[in-house]
Amino acid sequence: MSSFISLFNTSRHPVTMNPRDRPSDPLSQLRYALETMPSSRKYIFSPATRAEVLSELYDAFWGPYSHLFLPLSNSSLPMHATLSSVQADLGFAGAGSEDPIIPGRPCGHIFSKGESCFRCKDCALDDSCVLCSRCFHSSDHSDHNVSFFVAQQAGGCCDCGDIEAWRKPISCPFHPPAPHVQAQIEQSLNAVDATPRASQRSISEEIPFVEDYPYRVAIPPDLRDLMSRTIAYALDFILDTLDYSPDEATVPSHEADLRLQPSADPMQKDQYAIIIWNDDKHSFDEVIKLISETTGHDRKTASIMAYSIDDVGREIIDINGDVPRLLEAAHLMTKIELGVTIRRAYDTFREQVACVIIEWLLDLTRSRLGADTLIIKEIIAAELLSPRRRENTFFTPGPQVPNLAADLARPCRIDWLFVYHTRLWKKPRIHLKAIYASILILSHPHKIAIASHFASTYHRVADAYLLVDREAETSIKYFALQLFTAPSVALHIVSQHDLMTRLLDIIVNFFTNHIADKHILTTAPAQQDIDVESPPFRSKRFMPVFSDLRYLCHNRPVQQLIARNPAFIRKFVKVCQVFMCINPNKRVASSHVEYETDVWISVFNVTLSLSRVIKVYGEAFAFANPTQLVGAITTVVREILAVCTLSTDRLDKEKFSKPMLHEVEFGDAQYQIVDFNVLEGWVSFHHSLHWLLADLLKHVDILSEESLKEIGVSGVRDLFLRPFNEGAILTLIDFPLRVLAMIAQIRAGLWVRNGFPIRGQLLHYRDFMLRELCYDQDLFILQSSLIILDPNIIIVSILDRFGLLSFFRGEVEKSPYEGAHLLSMVEELLYVLITILGERASATKLPFQCAIRREIVHALAAGPSSFTDLAKRVSERMVDDVSFERVLKDVSHFRAPESTSDTGVYELKDEAYDEVDPFTFHYTRNKREEVEVILKNRLRKKTGVKDPVIVPKPLTIASGPFSILPSVLESEALLQVMFYAIYNVISLTNSAGTAPPSAEAILDQTFQLIMLALVERPSVFSHVSVIKPFAEEKKLADIICAMEHDEKYKPYKSRIDWVLTEISKHVPEGVQPPRKVLSPAAPAPDVEGVKKRAAKARQEAIMAEMKAQQASFSLNFEEEEEENDQDMDETSDELSSYGTCIVCQEDLNEAKAFGSLGLVQPSRLLRKHPDSHSQYLNELMTMPQSLDRASLRDTTFPPANAEELDTASSPNFDGFPAQYTRFGLHASVCGHMMHLDCFQVYNSSVRQRHRSHATRNHPENIQRKEYICPLCKSLGNVLLPVLHPNNAPASRTPFPDWIRAAGISVLKSKPDSVMDGLQFRSGTGEFVFWSAQDPGYGAAVRKPEAVASTKMLDTLMLSSRMVSQQTRHLRERPEPEVGERGAGMYLPEDLVGYTISAIEVAARGTDSSGGIVADSLSLSDTQSRMIRGLLASLTRLSALELDGRPDGGRESVKQAIIKRLLPEWSRTSLTSFSYPLLLRDPFTVLIETAAVAPEMLQHVLILCYYACLARTVIGMVYVLNKARTYSAFQQPAARAHADIFGDVRMFFMSVVRHSPVFEHTATLVFDAFGEARIEKMLYAFTLPFLRRAAILCRSVVPLTFPTPLLGASNVNEYKRLLATLGIPPLADLPNQDTLQNALSGWCAHYGHSHAASQLNCGVVLDYAAVYGIARLPLILDNLFGERDKVMKCHRCNTVPTDAAICLICGVTCCMASHCCQDELGLRGECNMHTRDCGGAIGVYFVVKRCSLLYLYASNGTFAQSPYLDVHGEVDVSMRRGRRQYIHPARWEEVRKTWLNHGIPTAVARKLESTVDSGGWETL
Repeated sequence: MSSFISLFNTSRHPVTMNPRDRPSDPLSQLRYALETMPSSRKYIFSPATRAEVLSELYDAFWGPYSHLFLPLSNSSLPMHATLSSVQADLGFAGAGSEDPIIPGRPCGHIFSKGESCFRCKDCALDDSCVLCSRCFHSSDHSDHNVSFFVAQQAGGCCDCGDIEAWRKPISCPFHPPAPHVQAQIEQSLNAVDATPRASQRSISEEIPFVEDYPYRVAIPPDLRDLMSRTIAYALDFILDTLDYSPDEATVPSHEADLRLQPSADPMQKDQYAIIIWNDDKHSFDEVIKLISETTGHDRKTASIMAYSIDDVGREIIDINGDVPRLLEAAHLMTKIELGVTIRRAYDTFREQVACVIIEWLLDLTRSRLGADTLIIKEIIAAELLSPRRRENTFFTPGPQVPNLAADLARPCRIDWLFVYHTRLWKKPRIHLKAIYASILILSHPHKIAIASHFASTYHRVADAYLLVDREAETSIKYFALQLFTAPSVALHIVSQHDLMTRLLDIIVNFFTNHIADKHILTTAPAQQDIDVESPPFRSKRFMPVFSDLRYLCHNRPVQQLIARNPAFIRKFVKVCQVFMCINPNKRVASSHVEYETDVWISVFNVTLSLSRVIKVYGEAFAFANPTQLVGAITTVVREILAVCTLSTDRLDKEKFSKPMLHEVEFGDAQYQIVDFNVLEGWVSFHHSLHWLLADLLKHVDILSEESLKEIGVSGVRDLFLRPFNEGAILTLIDFPLRVLAMIAQIRAGLWVRNGFPIRGQLLHYRDFMLRELCYDQDLFILQSSLIILDPNIIIVSILDRFGLLSFFRGEVEKSPYEGAHLLSMVEELLYVLITILGERASATKLPFQCAIRREIVHALAAGPSSFTDLAKRVSERMVDDVSFERVLKDVSHFRAPESTSDTGVYELKDEAYDEVDPFTFHYTRNKREEVEVILKNRLRKKTGVKDPVIVPKPLTIASGPFSILPSVLESEALLQVMFYAIYNVISLTNSAGTAPPSAEAILDQTFQLIMLALVERPSVFSHVSVIKPFAEEKKLADIICAMEHDEKYKPYKSRIDWVLTEISKHVPEGVQPPRKVLSPAAPAPDVEGVKKRAAKARQEAIMAEMKAQQASFSLNFEEEEEENDQDMDETSDELSSYGTCIVCQEDLNEAKAFGSLGLVQPSRLLRKHPDSHSQYLNELMTMPQSLDRASLRDTTFPPANAEELDTASSPNFDGFPAQYTRFGLHASVCGHMMHLDCFQVYNSSVRQRHRSHATRNHPENIQRKEYICPLCKSLGNVLLPVLHPNNAPASRTPFPDWIRAAGISVLKSKPDSVMDGLQFRSGTGEFVFWSAQDPGYGAAVRKPEAVASTKMLDTLMLSSRMVSQQTRHLRERPEPEVGERGAGMYLPEDLVGYTISAIEVAARGTDSSGGIVADSLSLSDTQSRMIRGLLASLTRLSALELDGRPDGGRESVKQAIIKRLLPEWSRTSLTSFSYPLLLRDPFTVLIETAAVAPEMLQHVLILCYYACLARTVIGMVYVLNKARTYSAFQQPAARAHADIFGDVRMFFMSVVRHSPVFEHTATLVFDAFGEARIEKMLYAFTLPFLRRAAILCRSVVPLTFPTPLLGASNVNEYKRLLATLGIPPLADLPNQDTLQNALSGWCAHYGHSHAASQLNCGVVLDYAAVYGIARLPLILDNLFGERDKVMKCHRCNTVPTDAAICLICGVTCCMASHCCQDELGLRGECNMHTRDCGGAIGVYFVVKRCSLLYLYASNGTFAQSPYLDVHGEVDVSMRRGRRQYIHPARWEEVRKTWLNHGIPTAVARKLESTVDSGGWETL
């Protein structure tokens, strides 16, 4: 065969041609290139091949005219580039900039993946109309209901400028309307004749060019011809290639079949390619593993391929000639249902080329010819809309080509592309849709033409979508959304292409499983049997087909067509009858049903989808005249009767029989009604034809008597009873009635043996959101029957169907139900009666807005509700309606969320309560009772009546067929129902002695009916109630009178009173004899009084008991707090208690060692002042004077003027640059304490748990010595000692005397060589035993007699050492080598200093309740206890080292510290302090002092403060010298703090005068900035030192530093702190000789070092302002506005699909994506970034999921989003799509969690509450 093919094929593939004979005509050249390419490239398609294809295409396209497309300078495209991108880059003819404004041109911006689009419900015609960000922000939508979406994939375009898409003009300045466009649309709307055509119209040939386009360019005719021919050839090439492509991914079973596959390869060469197709089922890892195993690629190549499969939609994973191997690999893959194909490499290569051609065509739609942007699109459109030219008609390929000519008179290229869409894969599909979208917006005729082609191939598209397509979400079927929603287009395709009929045929044939080899047959099946178990029902894909139908019918012109043309309703009725009574149920009486199927779910999905269409179809008849509506109703009723009487074969004859009538007696009359027992027969929930009839009957305005008389029908009753007899109507209503009876029985518990499916069906059927589609319709049919037939016969039918005839005849014992079931059924029956008699919405055709108002009012009457909960209680159609939120605003107040866990709620306004009816039929019994209580309380307040009566509101049905409804209340059958409802309940109560279940509800309902009757028909009803006798000759009025004074019926007293009073108004003699009037002398009230007094006494006794319990409880509770208030001078003989141990519950006291649970974690919280940006200096200038006063923040939600505030976007969201952070250890405690022994036992139990749950991802890590506090679940890893503070009072010695004394004592002491050896060799004066990795430590601890306190210390040292070993690279301090004494982190600075600094930073900007920062509430007792514990650990370390000395070596350490501080010691030969003091952090020296000599803190503090001042000056010179070049500084007017700082210049200069170079720099700086600014900075930079010192001193020696009473609270914080700490201000320095000496000594030492520059003399200052996290926009969608600028990942340089923004430094990372993993693929980018930024912790905002991500070590958790939508609710993953605003309290909470180092605990708590194996998969 193959040789035969090659004979005929040579003309097409000139393979033998000599290369020199390459044709010269550009198009032939293209043809030659594309034909010879596969073999010359050895079938391997590489990027170079793509570039070659593109360049051939462009050359052929423009021939010699490339200069019209590109600037002259480069008239050829660079390799790999596309024309539109080059034009935009070069700005050719206006490309790349904003398009000029042309009236009538729509926007047509095509959304790329991840872009934001907006939808405005108030402006849009339907929910398919969207706006791009630019059009949205430039048009005004304030106070509109706006939602916002992120495009999940490319495609879809902005509808701005399309007149048909909007209810009202949105007046976007970029897209003004134009009259000629409007005229075109109107013309097409009027051009329709009313009859749908079955025969295909040929679609108009030529579409004129777009008119009124001002930017036309003169084009040489041969260029136009060349462009057309090239595009035509390119399109034909695509189609010729796709002719051979398979529709589905299938693998041939063996080699012979593989070789027989159709192929275009003339050589039939045995080279095959194996291709994997994308799907949603398989994970990346699965596919990567599979590729590596089957093809032998390494993991890296395989993972690139897997990404390509996901991105492009398919990928060739191997090409070779070894057929058996390929087949084996393919069969392996199909086993796990992966889509795989094996094709000849030649065909696959051509498919790759076709894919590039599609990309090229898309590029052309974005390109321009000169300034003309339309011409190329118009040519593409013209070629798409012309028939394809086959290269060779003679040689037709294999069987794959569908016969389009059968459906279409003149199939065009676009038809073929629509049909072949499934043969393509993801990327080219998306490209093609973008091409179509860009042609749609050319002009209205273009839109109509494309829609016509789409409509004519719709059935094939639907076939492919429903049965074949692997990737449904890119199917061309969704293109319908863009076409069917435009009214003019919808009208055209419905009337000219008969699309509606064809769509309905597809639905019928699909569900009757009329399908053969993957095609839905178009002929109607003879037997329309539905099998609900068949695959079509199980498929989820039918939903969009129904929504297409709904979109079509929703358009106003189409609705008019439906109403006026009977063919439509006839066709639709045939569709509905297919679904009548499907999936019926039968009660299982004896044994439980064996097998519960879930098939009901798919059946409900189908019928509810159909019901939504029914709703739209029914609404269409609002446009009908009476004749048309009557015709439609008759058609539907005929069809219902045909189905229900089994004249058609629709119903299963084994389950349904023909309805027969039987005679029953009720009251005094005989009735002929349908005979059916719901307990024994089959009943279905689904009566689609009845639902349609209900919707038709709702047009009460057209069915009024006046309008019906015009057509010769006297009224609705005549309309039904003229063509049909009474029996037929009873049969008609019997089916909905059966459902209502079945529901009542299910609710009464009679169907329990049917299992869950029956409950599920009931819940769906009555679900708030869906009930109006089914349940409400069935009730309405019943209500309508009351005005068609005699109400008595309807009521008797209802009683019969409910099985309650005997009950209401007074023969209770004959009832088919027993006990509780019986009364439940009565309750359900009365519920139905109240509904059909009192429900007036449908009967009066309530306007939709009023209906919405009614629903909202009733939903909110029971109490405030969040928007989501409210939406669940109201039908979906209402929630989707435009006016829903406007109405909600009218009737309720919105209460915005305040705290972090709140959601916003809506509360009903007071006046709206007047509209509430507690018996509304959407209330359950419980809801009704709740609402009644609320209403009664309200009435009681208003009227002062003790037990008010809620009188039913009159029906007020003024006109229409239902105006006679109230007369039903006079019917005798109803009176009998009322009588026996009360009579039977009374007699049952009397016989049983107590009220039976449901009795209350039955009486409530009966009185409601009686009251309703008295409101509507007072006179008639009063008469019959006193005349008509029933059981025992009693009348209704008699039994009511009998109840009046019965104690048992006290709750009804006020209602009975009201009823009897109303009756007596009309027939006074009727109620007088039976009604008792109690004489006032009766002593009844006294009995009441006795009862009341007894009750009061009982209540008081109970209260007293509760008080006692509370007291004992609070005693237990206060123990924890008492320890702080304990009297300090307790007698020493009793042990002071510290509360109880949380494990053993015993007292904690000195008798047994105990400690406080704490966590030491690595931290990079503290910030250094960045010297690179001037903005940080500006911040200092504008800083408030006091950091311990809360700044006022705007907490309104949604934030006011958010749009304006969001306009300025800043790089990295104003995050703080990560390189300016300081590393250290942060300690925190949770406040709970434990005995040391208990702690060790608890720890071993943690280890035990880890061993027993080996696979669990535990909240704590044993290697890191972590545990979880058993009480509050905080993370911990150390146990800190607990001590009381030192109670020494302030020392009286003046500072100068103390310094003198200290100097003398140092002189007196002996030289201490041991001590000198224990200080750092570098001469810093730090002590080696306080280093984390000091080798001397271990030796001291391992002594056997190590005491308990040492064991506690060991937990701290272990944790610190572990961190210290891993983080040397993060520390900048010079420190000894590992293994030497003093190696590792220096604990006084890196642990204690760091922790106190972090506490101070966290307290910035929070109120300190009137005192200083150390009094603030945030510095709790637990924190000061922890600081003492840390210092005690330092003391213990020095004692271990200097073990032999009397006071644990304190004295010697104290001497060493004094030597370090006093400058005369610094440079003598006696000591080795060669390191200038000013290069050390003075705060560390203060901590060392606090650890060994708290008694001298007061004096050392003064020295340290002055050291800090001098050090700050040096640091400022460094910072400001860099910043001198900036000039944008605010100038403080004058000096503000002269009283603190005195002569700033003098001090500044004296600090730097010892180094000439430095002095020169300092002078320049001072002159550049001026004294006022320098002073402000000095203030800002030294304030934190004072705050930290205050926290430290207060924790250690609280009595030494009392808060002074500074009369005015507005004194700035600096002054208050100086006063508290007793430090003389700098202004006082001239009077302090000792201090001057010390200062000059330190400065000289520093100056000489600087001049000699032996060391790195830079001083880095701490960041002094309030710490903030990155600033996200106030409105979430503004994050997407410029996302390519703002959110860009620095690692892979793309805009991440799933971005995570680091809230610490503002960098954007790719979340959970493979592009930025580390080499091993173990860590994602967030985890990698965390290491560089937050150290062990990360805080990210995950944009797409719209939630926070907390990371700690290798664990993480999601936390709730700081954004809330307009309704104050969290919207995870932006599912609801409302615009979201930042919530200030939640945002502050995030900042607080981070500042207080709460993230590890947040993560641990989350992990503790879940048991899983960790990793992303389980989150």
